Amino acid sequence: MGNQIMCRLRGERGPRLVLVVAQGTRGAQQFNKIPVVERRVPQPCMCRLVSQRAKFHARAADAESRRGLHRFHEDAPARSAALTTAPVTLPISIADVRAASERLAPFLAPTPLYTYPLLDAWVGHEVRVFVKHENFHPTNAFKVRNGLAFMSALAEPQRACGVVAATRGNHGLGIAWAARAFGAKATICVPVGNNPDKNAGIRALGARLIEEGRDYDESVEVARRIIDAEGATLAHSTNNADIVAGAATLSLEVVGQQPGLDAMVIAVGGGSQAVGALTVAAELEPGMRVFGVQAQGASAAHDSWHARERRTTSRAETIADGLATRTTYDLTFPALLAGLAGFELVSDAEIADAMRALLRTTHSLVEPAGAAGLAGLRRLAPTLAGRKVAIVISGGNVDEATLRQVLERAI
Repeated sequence: MGNQIMCRLRGERGPRLVLVVAQGTRGAQQFNKIPVVERRVPQPCMCRLVSQRAKFHARAADAESRRGLHRFHEDAPARSAALTTAPVTLPISIADVRAASERLAPFLAPTPLYTYPLLDAWVGHEVRVFVKHENFHPTNAFKVRNGLAFMSALAEPQRACGVVAATRGNHGLGIAWAARAFGAKATICVPVGNNPDKNAGIRALGARLIEEGRDYDESVEVARRIIDAEGATLAHSTNNADIVAGAATLSLEVVGQQPGLDAMVIAVGGGSQAVGALTVAAELEPGMRVFGVQAQGASAAHDSWHARERRTTSRAETIADGLATRTTYDLTFPALLAGLAGFELVSDAEIADAMRALLRTTHSLVEPAGAAGLAGLRRLAPTLAGRKVAIVISGGNVDEATLRQVLERAI
């Protein structure tokens, strides 16, 4: 593993954490400072002006994230021994995370971090499992953190123009809940055949629901079309710094509730939760490793991580609808590529088994995406033997039909 140097770049919103890695033979090293792109949109006066400026800042943020290069791990495949210098910028700082936590405090209580001896026994290898219960939120999922962090950071004229989001459910619920809290209009785009219970929950929160597209990625395009027509602001589930900072607040709570953790194992859809954990670990728990988990039927980020290049899949088919993406994302993938200690794939059968284990040992109702981290931990248990490891029940919004299949062991 190469030498690692942590340095800070300061901007208006606080420091940006920069990890510089040198690999190969010793020699002169030049560390390039990476400019910090300010993503907040200036105070607008018209909805369409808001939309145009938001797009400009989104493009700038995308360009910044593409500058991120690889941090190589001891267990990564062998590469050229030639000296390289690879600066990696996390898309948010610990200051961003703490600021988001302060904005969330009036709305959300910290969620508990519990241990269960029966669950430890199920995982095996003397792993001690710490369960972060994000299913205890008012929307039953961690995404309400993201929605509130996003909505509370918007200027009032932007809120007045409304927000649009694409989702498989939990992100839409989080945005809808936050929009209602701030008195803003929300339009939520979901693919055809989406989880009916999540759709009903979104509507019940007062949001406009549009069902169009075959999967999440096509719903994003529907959302962009609405933005162009109406001048609203896009609340992207991943490519937004405020949303990633919101996701990071759960990891901030975890390290405060249980210092000295050895690892976190986190399910990855777009990667906001995992990048949040990497940000918190870099500043507050540098010895804590972060592992990613994806479903076999939606493996774009996993495949890209192992190939060390971005890849897109033609389909995303898994019972874990919260993980069903076909691509990687500009804001999060460089950090995932650089920072994850490992990346596992789990089958739908393994996810269903983890759901049953959580129901039996914690008496928690967990959706498939919320159980994927535990399924991944069970695979990683020999590697993490004897360690203290946190997982996240990211959501509990399982629909009745899927739950019946899981309980009847049809999956």
